[in-house]
Amino acid sequence: FWLLAILSGLNLFNYLDRYVACQVVEPIRLSFGLDDHQAGRLNTAFMFGYFVTAPVFGYLGDRMTRKWLIAAGIFVWSLGTVLSGVATGFGSLLGYRVLVGLGEASYATISPSLITDAYGPARRNNALTLFYVAIPVGGALGYLIGSQISEAWGWRWAFIVAGLPGLLLAVCLLPFRDPERGQAEHRQSEAAAKPKAKDLLKLLLSPDYSLVVWGYVAATFAMGGFGFWGPSYLIRIAKMTQVQAGTYFATVVAVSGLLGTFGGGFAATAWRKRNPAAYALVLGISALLAAPCATWAFLGGTTTALKCGLAAAIFLCFLGTGPVNTLILETVPVNLRSGAMAMSIFLIHLFGDFWSPEILGYISVRSGSLKLAVLVLPAALLVGGALWLGLGLKTLYRHRRQAPGGADPFQVIKQQPAPP
Repeated sequence: FWLLAILSGLNLFNYLDRYVACQVVEPIRLSFGLDDHQAGRLNTAFMFGYFVTAPVFGYLGDRMTRKWLIAAGIFVWSLGTVLSGVATGFGSLLGYRVLVGLGEASYATISPSLITDAYGPARRNNALTLFYVAIPVGGALGYLIGSQISEAWGWRWAFIVAGLPGLLLAVCLLPFRDPERGQAEHRQSEAAAKPKAKDLLKLLLSPDYSLVVWGYVAATFAMGGFGFWGPSYLIRIAKMTQVQAGTYFATVVAVSGLLGTFGGGFAATAWRKRNPAAYALVLGISALLAAPCATWAFLGGTTTALKCGLAAAIFLCFLGTGPVNTLILETVPVNLRSGAMAMSIFLIHLFGDFWSPEILGYISVRSGSLKLAVLVLPAALLVGGALWLGLGLKTLYRHRRQAPGGADPFQVIKQQPAPP
């Protein structure tokens, strides 16, 4: 319990330090005289440090004591956040955001595998759901702290206040024992086999793993793009002040994100007792429903439509937070879990939100309208939802073929326990 609680608390600071930069895009842009395309590079710099180093930490996470790697990551990302507040120019600020990404790569790559080895299949998705509740809570705090501190003391202090706690919290995980790899399923001997680089590359040939990850790529493109430009969109289109935009975004991310993460995670766990495709179906259905909600928000023409559409879309996007990460970890051998998480992080950010904020900024500059630029995001959600729904149908078809006499898959699901 305490291991999960501490990891979840630290994950909150992980996302707080990530999203505080999104809330202060406008004052940074004005401070350094940047256009939207240039401002989008703040996210690009962070993602460069994040996804490029993720495979390195995945390799180390399958071989070394994980708690030391996690502690080092916490210290590095916190230091990078504090240094962002004392950057002397835009170039140095980009460098410090790369450092934040590097530290967070260690934490995000290795922590889920630690939880997976501490909890068995029946409780794993719920445990990972609790761990990823930190995304909406930490993101909301990042928006709230960014808006309030920036308004009162300037954008530099927003980074400093956000980063200082992590410098002290980096050591709090060290007293805990690192769970044996594979212990939750009594597969320690299988986990003891040291994976090779070619084993990790073979994951890309796995249909289930590929469908999960490429669907995640599309969803991450959409969520990352609006997560970065959301406050600016509210300031420009809805004519909110910085504090109003930050407060609204923090509220909707916290409430919709919490309800979505808890609701989707625990509902998927219950549904999977009867349907082994439950995780993938929750992902696919929620993404396909989020797309029209986002479109309504952008094209509704009123502030009410914008606020309601965004709240609904964010709620639906967060429904799959736990299941998508559980699927990533359960579709691979136990000795490749850190590596599989690293590979997914590498791919979803290289082809997802590494580019989306800058692409939106470029479209905004070329078209003269940020409102037009964000319309690419619902299309990305449709792509992700289609891939995940395809995985769900594939899983149902596989179970039907394995059933005696080709029985109806839903009847077979009710008669057979869900696979681990």
